Amino acid sequence: MKNEFLTTPDKPISVSELTNLIREILEGALPFPIFVEGEISNLRLAGSGHYYFTLKDEQAQLRAVLFKSNFNSIQTEIRKNSFQPKLEIKDGMKVICGGRITVYEARGEYQLVVEKIYPRGKGALQLAFEQLKEKLKAEGLFDQKYKKKLPLLPKKIGIVTSPTGAAIRDILRILERRFNRLHIVIYPCLVQGEGAAEQIASGLDYFSRQPDIDVVIVGRGGGSIEDLWAFNEEVVARAIFNCMKTKPVISAVGHEIDFTIADFVADIRASTPSAAAEMVVAREEEFRDKIDNLIRHLVQSFKFELEGKKRQVAYLTEQRIFQNFKIRLLNLEQRLDDFGMRAWKVLRGEKQMISESKSRLQFFIQQMNHDFQIKLQNFNSTWKNLTSSLNNLSPLNIIKKGYTICWKAGGLLPVQKVKEVEPGEEVIVSFYRGELSCQVKSINPKIKIESKFIKETE
Repeated sequence: MKNEFLTTPDKPISVSELTNLIREILEGALPFPIFVEGEISNLRLAGSGHYYFTLKDEQAQLRAVLFKSNFNSIQTEIRKNSFQPKLEIKDGMKVICGGRITVYEARGEYQLVVEKIYPRGKGALQLAFEQLKEKLKAEGLFDQKYKKKLPLLPKKIGIVTSPTGAAIRDILRILERRFNRLHIVIYPCLVQGEGAAEQIASGLDYFSRQPDIDVVIVGRGGGSIEDLWAFNEEVVARAIFNCMKTKPVISAVGHEIDFTIADFVADIRASTPSAAAEMVVAREEEFRDKIDNLIRHLVQSFKFELEGKKRQVAYLTEQRIFQNFKIRLLNLEQRLDDFGMRAWKVLRGEKQMISESKSRLQFFIQQMNHDFQIKLQNFNSTWKNLTSSLNNLSPLNIIKKGYTICWKAGGLLPVQKVKEVEPGEEVIVSFYRGELSCQVKSINPKIKIESKFIKETE
């Protein structure tokens, strides 16, 4: 080789020949593949799909290229092992690159043509987990504004999980114990291994289109990060987010210490499948207790309001000016008592109906509230009518306009006819504010008040 490339000023070699010689020497002298450790910097993704970057350490740097074909081969190999993630390359990553050393003749630079790439430091799975988490967080998939509350008493629950795993047995056992009249639909799927993520996403998409499904549980039992990896796949995260547009989703993956991407996206994260079942429906007895408390509260409020109205009526009956109307007022008070008894019977009847019809619990809750509102409106309307009647009967409304009431001595009986008093007799004249003590000088039973108004108008 030395003789072949023996050069003199009269017989030089070209730059291309020298560069090609260096390339042959490098490629022949270094092993293949060669693995180089370093930190990625100056990363650039060309329009061709090739990655160009520099591998560096504290003392040196090496140019590297990951061609699109090699990148696709790496991703294909990753997909064959479902527990491994799709890897995103970015500046600052510490990696081990495997490939061959060659010379890029156009620039006369040697470079590493990368055919394998492995994250260094953190495990590949953990690194991919953090990369996807940051990506989805930046897109807003974890935002609280998208989170929905669980329905109070769902009628139909969709579950996406393995039909043979321990998770579904735990969920069904708890739902049966807490409320055994739920309609449960199971979408069977793989929860680990090749194709699991796609099947989980299909189950979520199916339930998102079912209008009668009230809440969806997606999950499995615990395991290693490889076992749980299907719930860290982007396709599952986006399927959960899409399903949440129509109904709440509970992520129930693994044990308490395990977190997945699905947990961050879902409306609610349950630490275990059993916890998810406990979240989705409260005990039947708890609903009955809540209804009983509600009824007691409504009855107490109603009785308090009614007692207040009765005290108002009782106060009016004690006023001297109402003595002649006492019987009517007592009748009104009795009618209020009747309304109170009827309202209590209605509420007690509603409570009895709820106790006897557990299976229609939710319907009666709504019906009770509706009926109570109607009864309350009717009561208020009746009370207003009674109050209006009372005000119409009250002489206070008349004497406020400037009229007076004349009482015989003692102030117990009102004077309704002139013949009821005699000249010289003392009477009391009541105004709206204050009274006058008077002595009758004379009486004239023939004069009519209409004639006075006629004379005044003339």
